[in-house]
Amino acid sequence: MLNSRIPAMRNQAWIGLFLFGLAMWLAWDIGGKIAANDVRTLVFWTLGLASGGVAIMILRNWRRGFFFFLLWLLFEDLARKYLGNGMALFFGKDVLALLVYISLFVAIREKKEKTFRPPFLVFFALFFWLGVAQVFNMNSPSILYGLLGVKLYFYYVPLMFAGYALIRNDGDLRRLLAFNAGLAIVIAGLGITQALLGHSFLNPTVLAPELRDLGELDRVTPLSGQVLSLPTAVFVSSGRFALFLVLVFILIIGAAGYLLLHTSKHRVLVFSAVGVVGGAALFSGSRTAVVYCAASALVLAVGMLWGAPWRRRQAHRMVKAIRRSAIVGGLGLTALLLLFPTEAGSRIAFYTETLSPHSSAYEISGRAWDYPMANLVGVFSNPNWVLGNGTGTASLGVQYVSKLLGQRPPDFWAEEGYGQLILEMGIVAPFMWLLWTGALLYYQWRILLQLRQTRVFPIALAIFWFSFLLLYPFTYGGLAPYHNYVNNAYFWLLVGIMFRLPEIAATSSMPVAAAPGRTGTRGGFQF
Repeated sequence: MLNSRIPAMRNQAWIGLFLFGLAMWLAWDIGGKIAANDVRTLVFWTLGLASGGVAIMILRNWRRGFFFFLLWLLFEDLARKYLGNGMALFFGKDVLALLVYISLFVAIREKKEKTFRPPFLVFFALFFWLGVAQVFNMNSPSILYGLLGVKLYFYYVPLMFAGYALIRNDGDLRRLLAFNAGLAIVIAGLGITQALLGHSFLNPTVLAPELRDLGELDRVTPLSGQVLSLPTAVFVSSGRFALFLVLVFILIIGAAGYLLLHTSKHRVLVFSAVGVVGGAALFSGSRTAVVYCAASALVLAVGMLWGAPWRRRQAHRMVKAIRRSAIVGGLGLTALLLLFPTEAGSRIAFYTETLSPHSSAYEISGRAWDYPMANLVGVFSNPNWVLGNGTGTASLGVQYVSKLLGQRPPDFWAEEGYGQLILEMGIVAPFMWLLWTGALLYYQWRILLQLRQTRVFPIALAIFWFSFLLLYPFTYGGLAPYHNYVNNAYFWLLVGIMFRLPEIAATSSMPVAAAPGRTGTRGGFQF
């Protein structure tokens, strides 16, 4: 017995010596960086160690680690801004996503998690194989453009299975919604602060050259000449921040309806998020955020009344959710207008001057029809419009590939989504896109009808509405919203959750009434 243990003891001794030597080297190296005041390298070390810990956590427990992946997904741009936009940081989220896929796959193989077969899979597979085949298009300058395109289109698709497995019951759904509401408050609050303080807040003194034009944008109102800065919050561009606000606003409205039908937990958090995100949309300086948040509030309010559980006499809860959301949003906007009239006034002037049909600077018709149609028609002047130029050649991020190759970026582009598909994958691509997206929305609509008059209907409605916006109106304006990794990752995650909701709705879960004295009445006013 003793002889058999001697090799193991020796191995443990060698491992101990190796770890001791590694710790001493790290201490010496970090000490040198501190003495040299090399803050950037220290931050890299810290992020590397933290990422290693998160990676181990994901492999041990993918559920717990998944929330750290979402956290890094939303805050990765902040690290890129301060650490020079290094490629290692840009792919950090993708490494964590890969670890989630591996850990989830192992759990499914061991029958610890459930999976499903997406009913739209056949239609999506047609588009997928078209995209893969176009990687090898002879018109593509390099296969690296194709690999970039495959990543943008398809890398986060497995999150659909993660979303399905993640939500096992109402408790899992509540935790995810509360987590997102908390992050929305933080990020939207930082965006409002940056709009008030200017670009010096949450931005380094010198931004990387490729980020400078995105992160330090100002606008001037066309008639009154007022200047307003466009906040980026934790992101590298104001556009990504605006799209994030639309996403979380839709989810928060859906969460408010779900919580009022189900439980009193997290209500304060979610309704607070409604006010903060609504205020951030106003201060974003983005017409996309303002118009789509306002339209979403109207559509979701009408939709939730349509799907309310009238037969169970619980529809008053849905009406209460709509009323509370409207009141909190209105109070938040009013407070911002009263506290910061100058900053709010410049943004309101920009919206009214460019969105009002009675304004001489009205831009809706031009931006919604003339400009996209001109881009779509212009696509057919490209000599390769029939077969395309290859996946990724007209996608978001081509500048990074061209910089890596030491080449000029491709000299074609279209700010219209279907035109971009034609440029990349040929004339058949838009029809393939419409086929798989139409199939997905059809099956989501069937689930939505099935979930009417259930407690999870508001969440299902929010997911369906976001899917529709991303795949049609946003795509019509350009593929950048779909290629945007935050939107893309959340989209596929929510698709998986949508297909799990019927099973959640089938479980018995009685609504939890508020405690006595906490009915929402303040001084005789029912809130």
